[in-house]
Amino acid sequence: MFLSVALSAATAAAIVTVTTAGFQPLSRASTSDSTPPATSGSPRRRRRSSPAAVAEGPLDDDDLLREILLCLPMQPSSLPRASLVCKRWRCLVYDPGFSRRFRFHHHHKSPPLLGFIVEHFSPRGISFVSTLDPPNRIPAGRFSLEFDQRDPLRCLGCCHGLVLLFSARRLEVLVWDPVIGDRHHIAILPGFYDMKTAITGAVLRAVGDGRHFLVALAVIRQTVQGQHAQARALSCVYSSETGVWGNLISTQTPATLLSTPAMCFTGKSIVGVLVGDSLYWLVTRVLHGTLTSSRILELDLDRQSLNVIPVPVVQYGLTNCHMCVMRAEGGGLGFLFLSTFSAQLWKRKTNCHGVAPWELGRTIELDKLLSLEIERTGCPHIVGYASQNNVVFLWTIVGVFMLQLESLEFKKIFETDILPSYYPYESVYTPA
Repeated sequence: MFLSVALSAATAAAIVTVTTAGFQPLSRASTSDSTPPATSGSPRRRRRSSPAAVAEGPLDDDDLLREILLCLPMQPSSLPRASLVCKRWRCLVYDPGFSRRFRFHHHHKSPPLLGFIVEHFSPRGISFVSTLDPPNRIPAGRFSLEFDQRDPLRCLGCCHGLVLLFSARRLEVLVWDPVIGDRHHIAILPGFYDMKTAITGAVLRAVGDGRHFLVALAVIRQTVQGQHAQARALSCVYSSETGVWGNLISTQTPATLLSTPAMCFTGKSIVGVLVGDSLYWLVTRVLHGTLTSSRILELDLDRQSLNVIPVPVVQYGLTNCHMCVMRAEGGGLGFLFLSTFSAQLWKRKTNCHGVAPWELGRTIELDKLLSLEIERTGCPHIVGYASQNNVVFLWTIVGVFMLQLESLEFKKIFETDILPSYYPYESVYTPA
């Protein structure tokens, strides 16, 4: 029997909170006042309960209870708290089928920002750092991935709760779901990558039941024709539903992007950002630690085409850590540019002539917002961007800050004086 229950997350959370608060085992002294005490010389009789007295309540129906639990908020503590009510609730919460339904039920919403996937170029492999406060903080050891030191995996980004990793030695990508532990090893197309080629990529869940995913890879390749060298961008898309890579997609790029590295000199990867039906990557050329050229590479997943878009502003002498592609307020492609402590938010908007010029939106004075002392902190660096929550992560010498670009709410996460590779991880969390 199919049950449709219209409950808000707040209502479902209230039911679980009240139930949890009221659930405590009865002591021997907590007997009903209506039961007369036994008298000496007369055996105590036990009343038989009538069928009406033991009628089941709404929460005694497993199907109805599942529908209520599905409506709980996406905070990591929601389901673990519900599992403490009783053994029956625990069995429902930890059922793998329910976990999949819970994640799919919330897939159309912006998932919580759980923390960072941290890439270590050492035997430590891939680790996780939670950015949430208790009781939603996730233990560091909950998500971890060790690999052979001789074959280090490089993270290409995170999206829709999936992590994309690349092995240059085995010429394959690994799609990893840290929450449920699924791993998928996929060999890349022969000849698509070599050690002199810059590579980047992205992973996202396919439209539908959430079980299938797409992997998009992009490279910048140099070709020589006569006396002239040219740069071309190539891309291909893998579907887990079909199990095959699609056709190669290519476009010519400006010659200034020849030998473009996929990572800036600090080691932070340039990750793809999904806006609408297109993936966008910031493609740059850095020589001797100085930015010399920047473009945005667009992969239209619907039309299966590649386009090169100019960035709205270029200031030589900076690095990739001072700019990133982002999701603009109200939708569309955006661009974040840092000039010392001034953050410029740009938006690309199509006009009546079909042209899409860049328009400068807001400018945020970070030193005033974050109460930073310029002499002490130095210029901030962009170390990550969470597209589904529209949150940027800024590194300063006094620590790493997360800043919500619409509400301008900010939080200092932790202190560090080094710049490892941080990849914001957004996902619906279910207990293992």
